[in-house]
Amino acid sequence: MSNDVWVVADLKIDGTIRKVTFEALTEAKKKLVGKLGGKLCAVLLGSGVSGLEAELGKYGAEKVYVVDSDLLKDFNTEGYVNALGELIKQNEPAVVIAGNTVFGQDYFPRAAARVGAGVAMDAIKIDLSGDNKLQIERYSHSSKAIQTQVFHDGATMMATVRPNSFKAEESPTTPEVISGSVELNPADIHVKVLELQTKESDRPELTEAERVVSGGRGLASEENFKYIYELADILGAAAGATRAAVDAGYCPYDMQVGQTGKAVSPNLYIAIAISGSVQHFAGMGSSKVIVAINKDPEAPIFQKCDYGIVGDLFDILPPFIEKVKALLSE
Repeated sequence: MSNDVWVVADLKIDGTIRKVTFEALTEAKKKLVGKLGGKLCAVLLGSGVSGLEAELGKYGAEKVYVVDSDLLKDFNTEGYVNALGELIKQNEPAVVIAGNTVFGQDYFPRAAARVGAGVAMDAIKIDLSGDNKLQIERYSHSSKAIQTQVFHDGATMMATVRPNSFKAEESPTTPEVISGSVELNPADIHVKVLELQTKESDRPELTEAERVVSGGRGLASEENFKYIYELADILGAAAGATRAAVDAGYCPYDMQVGQTGKAVSPNLYIAIAISGSVQHFAGMGSSKVIVAINKDPEAPIFQKCDYGIVGDLFDILPPFIEKVKALLSE
């Protein structure tokens, strides 16, 4: 087994690399590579991905393994599991990391099972124990506690990391590009992607955004979510919502943050008319700064936020938005 650390690039539908990949490369170089004595490597899986190697090298990747196949053109679980699994079997890296995105949550545990590796999901911290075993921290009990997990055997150790948990820092290198000798059999891929539909938006993607403005059921209507969108656009933020707001039809499901929605970890989270249930907190509790606006002074969100405003959102938001505009114009 080698001492190399791999980071599997997470690609968006448009073929660009997600920020979480650069965050993972930076943190792996800081916390893992020097102690293990191996190299920092990246893995590119997809179709037409050749040419992205330099972007990974910008964040420290010394080697880039590339599996470029038409069978990986559209994300499919079986293809990605087979490709990554075979690469791991051939090269036996010490650690393999990927982003805890929708795609990563899908195929990564299956790839771990394929190669007989342990896997930890949604890490907010990565390091090595005293005997050079991967050690991670992750939220548990609806973000009320932080759990430490340590790997114990010598097999490849695999983990996904939560977006926005680390800071991406450039460390330019010219990576060695290695064409992965992986044979993919069309007969092994039983699911065919017929069509991909994407929702166009000028706002940042919710799980990657550094700022998020979210609304709850207290907004009382779909029309009133205009306040959420306006403030989000002024701040260059993503727009989110609680499950209650989604269930009420005020906004689409892809905005839902929480235990049954998306997990976010922005630098700033503004919670408007959100009570702060355990289920919602599970999806945003790792936010660096939480600002809450709620008319109920006993709302649980005020026990969890950094700054709180008690009052009717319809009285507070209009002047609040105007003040933000004025500050930004300065």
